[in-house]
Amino acid sequence: MAEMFEKRDRDPRSDLRCEAAALAWLGEATANGGLPVARPLEATRDRLVEQRVSSAPATAARAEAAGRALARTHAAAAPYWGAPPANWSGAEGYWISGQLTPIVPEQPAPEPWGACYARVHIMPQVRELVDARVWGTREAALFAKLCDRLTAGDFDAPQPGLLQPAQPARIHGDLWAGNLLFSDVPQGAVLIDPMARGGHAEEDLAMLQLFGAPHLDRIIAAYDEVSPLGPGWRDRVPLMQLQPLLLHCRLFGSGHFGQTLAVARRFA
Repeated sequence: MAEMFEKRDRDPRSDLRCEAAALAWLGEATANGGLPVARPLEATRDRLVEQRVSSAPATAARAEAAGRALARTHAAAAPYWGAPPANWSGAEGYWISGQLTPIVPEQPAPEPWGACYARVHIMPQVRELVDARVWGTREAALFAKLCDRLTAGDFDAPQPGLLQPAQPARIHGDLWAGNLLFSDVPQGAVLIDPMARGGHAEEDLAMLQLFGAPHLDRIIAAYDEVSPLGPGWRDRVPLMQLQPLLLHCRLFGSGHFGQTLAVARRFA
């Protein structure tokens, strides 16, 4: 019998059925060479049982395999920017461990990536920091200027080659190194703990770069070989990191302010 891993979440807002739905949605790509996921076996609002993933050393070969497989996971696509996992809906998004993954519950009128990123992922977090009087009018004005540029499409960029240029990718949404679990599987790694949605593929790659991942250069090079990244992708990395940076400002405070505000000034 396969070993199991049990997760519990006592936050009254949380619903671990959404994480199970996110895992299942990402796992649909596995049959086409995408990354496997920690397979959900049972889910309730406060309890999730998964098949336990056996970890393995992070080698260059596994990193390359993971990069190729991540490209194919992204290529499974999403129906629109901000789309939730299949079989999950909610007006504001879904909560895990007290953290909200904002989603767009229904497909809006055609909206480019930058407009969705500003409206759904950037400005609500900025407003929370301003309302809490952590930031003031100067920071609010800075982010308003940045979001005007995002909404105008100044930073809209084509997706990697396996997707159509303006096609939303099926992204993990919280792909720091700890959620790409190296394992002895053909794809080199397994995805865990997603906050999945329709987004830009570069967001997941930027998250890996924000906190560092073993053999990161091999992951990205292998990804790029399978699904070539758009021109100028390196220049957009800080912008793609802005959503998790703002989250860290909210959760952990001033230690992340300098980097976050520097990114905003660069792109405003």
